[in-house]
Amino acid sequence: MAHEVKGVVATGKGEPVTVTTVIVPDPGPGEALVAVQACGVCHTDLHYREGGIGEDFPYLLGHEAAGVVEAVGPDVTGLAPGDFVILNWRAVCGQCRACLRGRPWYCFATHNATQKMTLADGTPLSPALGIGAFAEKTLVAAGQCTKVDPAIRPEVGGLLGCGVMAGLGAAINTAGVTRGDSVAVIGCGGVGNAAILGSVLAGARKVIAVDVDDRKLEWARGFGATDTVNSQSADPVEKIRDLTDGNGADVVIEAVGRPETYRQAFYARDLAGTVVLVGVPTPQMQLELPLLDVFGRGGSLKSSWYGDCLPSRDFPMLVDLHLQGRLPLDKFVSETIALDAVEEAFARMQRGEVLRSVVTL
Repeated sequence: MAHEVKGVVATGKGEPVTVTTVIVPDPGPGEALVAVQACGVCHTDLHYREGGIGEDFPYLLGHEAAGVVEAVGPDVTGLAPGDFVILNWRAVCGQCRACLRGRPWYCFATHNATQKMTLADGTPLSPALGIGAFAEKTLVAAGQCTKVDPAIRPEVGGLLGCGVMAGLGAAINTAGVTRGDSVAVIGCGGVGNAAILGSVLAGARKVIAVDVDDRKLEWARGFGATDTVNSQSADPVEKIRDLTDGNGADVVIEAVGRPETYRQAFYARDLAGTVVLVGVPTPQMQLELPLLDVFGRGGSLKSSWYGDCLPSRDFPMLVDLHLQGRLPLDKFVSETIALDAVEEAFARMQRGEVLRSVVTL
């Protein structure tokens, strides 16, 4: 039996989102029906609304979510109704060349639910990142459900489903920050501040936050940044070098996704240091660097997909750290809102007023 629920839909490029009726089918083989309890408002959802990711309108937005499994389809194992889960958008296949080489966080064949959710008139919906969680219920692949300790508040746990995991993972998994490292993070929104928090958790001795907004730099200090640089009033490359004995940082994490900030990250690292790009660029952006500098400075230039996380490994561990008081994930929640307030939340996010608005249902 199909389920009739309310959901937030982007009907056309740049058009305000609307709350409308969504039809969610019962789960088929390998699928799960999840009652959504909370879903963060992420920049990726705004990119979908603006047509920056694709043109497959209408989109059912929302992907950074937690909830309770209501039903599972045939052949689903290890997941049952009543399980509290964080949704992930990289359900690994276990069969591609990355998975078979023991690197499932790089899985090249991640999968989503096979059946389509639709509008009331039968129009198929494209769920954001294969999830579509700005809705009372959503249909996902069972592998997109990661069971965690239900003691965590849904509005906090759901943030691990995207932005916070991307930042934490960029520091811990991709960069491999370790004790004694110096780290600079360029861009102190939700992802950047999560990278700061991850660097602190990993034992970095110096964590430098860079942004153009003093409000965000103050947030960064709250997550453990030892130094801050407003790049509107100072050259960030020179300031980072000044703060690292003239050398540059061991690791620079770029959480903006723009060519100019990437160049800053490239030149702000120490010789043989590491640059990690976790900010998402647009398709039109181009980067130009002297090839001799790429060769001569050595080190590593990496990109971070979803923080190179393995949800089944990382989500439960990070939830446990939070519940032990060692990982203050609740600091990312700026406000909780209703389903019909997503459009206003996009505006606040664009103005830099919030780290995360979270829809609660």
